[in-house]
Amino acid sequence: MRRKQSVDRIFLFIAGLLVVGGYVIFTSASFGLLLKEGGLFASTALTQFASIALGLVCCAIAARIPLSFVKKYAWVIGIAATIPMVLLLIPDIGVSYGGAQRWFSLFGVSVQPGEIFKLAFVIVLAAWLAQGNAAREIHHRKTFLIFFLFLIVAGALFLSQPDTDSFAIVIAAGAALYAVGGYPMKHLLTLGIVGLIGATVLFSVRPYLLERLTVFINPDRDPLGASYQLQQSLIAIGSGGLTGKGFGRSVQKFDRLPEPTSDSIFAVFGEEFGLIGTLLLVLLFTGLAFRGLRISARAPDAFERLLALGCTTLITGAAFLNFSSMLGLFPLSGLTLPLISHGGTAMIAALIEVGLILNVSRHLK
Repeated sequence: MRRKQSVDRIFLFIAGLLVVGGYVIFTSASFGLLLKEGGLFASTALTQFASIALGLVCCAIAARIPLSFVKKYAWVIGIAATIPMVLLLIPDIGVSYGGAQRWFSLFGVSVQPGEIFKLAFVIVLAAWLAQGNAAREIHHRKTFLIFFLFLIVAGALFLSQPDTDSFAIVIAAGAALYAVGGYPMKHLLTLGIVGLIGATVLFSVRPYLLERLTVFINPDRDPLGASYQLQQSLIAIGSGGLTGKGFGRSVQKFDRLPEPTSDSIFAVFGEEFGLIGTLLLVLLFTGLAFRGLRISARAPDAFERLLALGCTTLITGAAFLNFSSMLGLFPLSGLTLPLISHGGTAMIAALIEVGLILNVSRHLK
């Protein structure tokens, strides 16, 4: 069979539009920094541009690298991504921000190992599940136990930072891969029950998670405290009306909306471009999701199918979780908006994921 040589142009177009349009959105959201320190605005905009440029280079490499090579060295990739996560557990090595220790500072540049670890987790899990043999029930049980062990390791690393939201995305990606890998759905039901028990324990030992849930149930509770970000987000999006106030004219990003260039960038976009703009943005990510799933469904072998599915879940799962939390449809999360929000490591990781999906699309049946 003659193998396809060109990438999926529709997926590439949507991803490119999100990156280019995302930088425009990011630039507008960054205007709020001008009031605090003009140089900070210029530095932030330049850093984001450099991250996109480096990410595009990585994307091009990921789109051309032999996937057999990725599969062969999946465990090496996984171990290499795990080492920095373990180093974050050592006091005074990582950089803390907002009560979380998720970053390293290398030559003045902030690096978040968790973003690379999520991608490595998908690669390792895809390679391992692709080698599975679904013939015997005993193998099913063994596979599930090892799969559950993967999640425990990921959970221990993320929750120690703490980064509950990233762990939730990893669980979603892992569950999707396990289901599509052809293993019994009853195992995922077991995972769901264990997850509910674990979430209950987690909420009891981490009050801020319970506070998020309380705010979700009652958004009007403590508007100047726990629900402040949600209230300001809803004000921003609501004040945008149908067509928005126009580029750069958001008011909430000036000292009112927390993290306007990262967690809350969707709210800034909603204020400036209104309902029409936000619907278009949601539709673009929906199109990216459907196209990524289509590529996964048509992939020629199990590894490529699972890899495309996992990468699509990482990107679009985080995007829809961000949308939902900013609209009050889901408890507030600390996840940024992929391909748009500020964050060099996150941008590079997302563009590598885009590249791997494009790579799979070159080999469709």
